Order: sequence, then C-alpha cells, then structure tokens
Amino acid sequence: MQITLDDPASAPRPLSPYYSQVARVEHADGGALLFLSGQIADGATLAEQSRGVFETIDALLGAHGATLADIINIRTYLTDITALAEYGAVRREFLTGTPPTSMTFEVSRLFRAEALIEVEVVAAVPGTE
Repeated sequence: MQITLDDPASAPRPLSPYYSQVARVEHADGGALLFLSGQIADGATLAEQSRGVFETIDALLGAHGATLADIINIRTYLTDITALAEYGAVRREFLTGTPPTSMTFEVSRLFRAEALIEVEVVAAVPGTE
C-alpha cells in the first residue's frame, strides 16, 4: 500500500499550509481511496458556500482521476442545522447518482468565523483490473 499526500495545483489552494487536501491510498489493482480534508468556501449564503465547496471537491477529485460520482462517504458540518434543506438542494445538484453514505452534524462554529459549512469526503477510484 502506498499513501500520497497532495495539494493538486489544478484545485484551489488550501487555506493553511498545515494540512494536505488529499490523502491517496493506492491499492494493488491500481484503484485508490481518496480522503479529502474538510472544505469550506467563500459566499454570503449557505447555498453559495455549498456550491463553492462542491466545486472545490470536484476539482480535487478530478486531479486524482475521480469524479463526484466516486464519492462513497460524505460528512457535513453545518453551523445551523435548520438550514439543512438549503444545503440539501445544492448537494443534489452535484451528487446526482446513488447517494453516498452520509453524516451531517451541527457545530457551534468552524475554524473560520464566516464559514457556515464544511464538507469532507472519501472517494473510491476504480482499479484497472
């Protein structure tokens, strides 16, 4: 098994130099699991931030040969759980196939005061066999 930590140049830069955005765990068949760090985005509303988050996730996955359809697990942190429907509407724009396993939490705050949402995902990249 080989593990690679990455901040792909084709995706938005991480907000801090103290973490990697993607951990890629290679399997013998050429497949891989991708663990993405929690992502936040700019925007005045939850919908704007959610779109930015999914656009960043899409770019990070794309840099590793994956798509949003390859997501197998998603964890969402909201600062206001009553806005779940607003987030859910945006999520359905991006995740159009069979939904991944999922957990959603309400948190009192995120590491940036203006952040309303943070999303982390795990994706499975198929092997060549």
